Amino acid sequence: MTDLDSSLYRRFLKEREEIMKHKWIESEKAGLDIGFEKALLDWIQNYRKKWIQEQEKNKESLSET
Repeated sequence: MTDLDSSLYRRFLKEREEIMKHKWIESEKAGLDIGFEKALLDWIQNYRKKWIQEQEKNKESLSET
């Protein structure tokens, strides 16, 4: 596995973790399991862009130190 493959996989795992947290929160609000697909679509539409920006900002902060 190359470094690029490894970093892409780590990013995938981080995104998946955020989606699962979102699924849990939204399911709690709804009082039932909303399912992964609904959580995924909602997270992508409403939170992914900001999440990516925060990840990039954190990455830049770490490289400056």
